[in-house]
Amino acid sequence: MLVPVQVLRNKDNLEEDEEMKKVQKLLFAFIVLLLTAGMLAGCGSNNAADEKKGGEQGTEQQTGGAFPLTVTDATGAEITIEKEPQRIVSLVPNTTEIVFAIGLGEKVVGRSEWDNYPEEVLEIESIGDMNFNVEKVISLNPDLVLGIASQAASTPEGLQQLKDAGLTVVLVEEAASLEQVYDNIALLGKITGAQDKAEEVIHDMKSRIAKVKEKTAQIEEKKSVIFEIDPEPYVAGKNTFMDEMLSIINAENLITEEGWFKIDQESYIERNPDVILTTYGSFFEDDPVKMVTSRPGWQDVTAVKENQVYDVHNDLVTRPGPRLVEGVEEVAKLVYPEVFSE
Repeated sequence: MLVPVQVLRNKDNLEEDEEMKKVQKLLFAFIVLLLTAGMLAGCGSNNAADEKKGGEQGTEQQTGGAFPLTVTDATGAEITIEKEPQRIVSLVPNTTEIVFAIGLGEKVVGRSEWDNYPEEVLEIESIGDMNFNVEKVISLNPDLVLGIASQAASTPEGLQQLKDAGLTVVLVEEAASLEQVYDNIALLGKITGAQDKAEEVIHDMKSRIAKVKEKTAQIEEKKSVIFEIDPEPYVAGKNTFMDEMLSIINAENLITEEGWFKIDQESYIERNPDVILTTYGSFFEDDPVKMVTSRPGWQDVTAVKENQVYDVHNDLVTRPGPRLVEGVEEVAKLVYPEVFSE
């Protein structure tokens, strides 16, 4: 996978140790962006075979939902869950958040280094970052290990070691849309015995999004928006959560290209967005709004001129879990405050 070198550049006004922590967090967030959209360079994950696997995810081979049950995960592997899991290790933040959302936080005995929500997750033992500590995972004696499909390519040896140790490993799909997030929530609810709670979470998300759509449906003059995911700037185009969010709130994404990429400033200025949303405020000491508005030659960009530059918490618009609905609501309020003033 190609990771832009700009993400790794130190900021001169920060101490080196603190900067490295922030850069690592930003790098991880950028990697997750790529992973969740299935855009790893050279992986070719959008072929028909992968689409078939994604469509089969969570297919139950035994009806009724009682244990034992067999499901097909995002990699196409058939996995039998012998009994309701009591000890869960989550290898990535989004599966951790889903497990907590469906009411099973007390069963999580291991989490990734990058987990930060809910707050109590920080009290759970860490098993490392994307290159998880195999020995640590095994020592926690989980009866269910959760991860994402890209780990089958990025950490195949580690996953095989877990399976060889007799652990049950389920990998969810690389969610690049809300519908795929719903599928992942439903699957995790099924394999953990929390299907009813999972359905409640999905219903709540859909209901809240429907309310946003209802409020913005009558907007006649759409505002144009650009999402920045890095101050270079890297921006969010089609087939991203950010793009779907803008569609939901009846706004126009001025980035019509696919995925995430670095845009030259001349092209950015020519597109002249009404609103600019940044997603990197938690990674830098500098105020991201000032980072945008102080750019030379940007004084005539509408968003800058009209003070319509805002920072949105990265996790709410990029992490494929239940809090994406909070991201939709926050983006809607920032782009159309007049509609959501109540």
